Amino acid sequence: MRLHPSDTPLPKRLLRNVRTITIEALLFVVWTVLLPLTLPLALLVDLVRGLVRGTPWTGSRLVLMGWWFLFGEMRGLSGLALTWLLTGGPFSRDSPRRRERTWFLQSQWAGGHMDGVRRIFGLRVEIDGAELIEPGPFVALVRHASIIDNALPAAFVSRGRGLQLRYVLKHELQALPTLDWGGHWVPTCFVRRATDDATQEIANVRSLAEGLDGELEGALIFPEGTRWTARKLAAVQEKLLASDPEVGALAASLRWVLPPRLGGPIALLDEGRPADVLVVGHVGFDGFETVGDIWSGRLVGRTVRIKIWRHDGATVPTDRDGQVRWLYARWQELDDWIDEQRRLDPSSTLGPKAAREAGVAQPSRG
Repeated sequence: MRLHPSDTPLPKRLLRNVRTITIEALLFVVWTVLLPLTLPLALLVDLVRGLVRGTPWTGSRLVLMGWWFLFGEMRGLSGLALTWLLTGGPFSRDSPRRRERTWFLQSQWAGGHMDGVRRIFGLRVEIDGAELIEPGPFVALVRHASIIDNALPAAFVSRGRGLQLRYVLKHELQALPTLDWGGHWVPTCFVRRATDDATQEIANVRSLAEGLDGELEGALIFPEGTRWTARKLAAVQEKLLASDPEVGALAASLRWVLPPRLGGPIALLDEGRPADVLVVGHVGFDGFETVGDIWSGRLVGRTVRIKIWRHDGATVPTDRDGQVRWLYARWQELDDWIDEQRRLDPSSTLGPKAAREAGVAQPSRG
């Protein structure tokens, strides 16, 4: 499987990396030095909010989470630098050894970010279907609902199994030097979601599934392309009904997931055949789009439920219309499962903003 070179000119990319690495390093130093001051202040704010509003202690958790994120970035960059040195330094080139080390670092880096969220915010995680993950190869279709869940595949799918996931990620994530650097050492496709050349972007995604045949291999995409909200869902459904009534009819019954964008997922399913397909759903992270949503305190102590389905690759149709209907059937199955979780425990499965949009009552913290 070939690597995707960066589409940013080398001088501009180097300047971007130097700037962002310097900013992250300085922030980490400043955050660490000021922690003995900021943490007590945050605890004081939490005490007042807790007494007045009954809000769980969130400010201190955010301070710790900020430090943990920056620490993870420093650890990830150090690991990549060491990999670069051990695989030739200035003469480093693509090799199985460099890829294997980078895949390991990838799962540890993203999984480490998720570990911080779990421990600092006291999350409980329940997984149904973890035994279905192995062996590969597979194409993984993962739900996307918050700023937190993009680390979920590394933490609960690849880490500890030695799986080598080929990710489809949005182009903007290259702003993180760990991804801009390491993401080009393993097969990764950074897609431009707003582009005049969708054909080329889809071709790049398709190439991720070339030669997908090893027991440790998988290609992963977030088919929705962006985070779910009730408002976004209504807008996309309306647009689809106007532009493609047949697909719009399939999307009309969705409640808790956005209709999948067809280009990338269909390309992976088609090129990856006969690899199996994993569908990874979850509830509990919905509606946490910003730090402000987390500030509400609703994330603390939340139960996150993950559900994994595995489908035999031979059941995926070979024609495009059949593939579209098959994909929508899987997404409807995911939507029905989420709806079941909502009915069982609505207050714990939606963030505050998402709950307001969806008209779900939230219990008082007072």
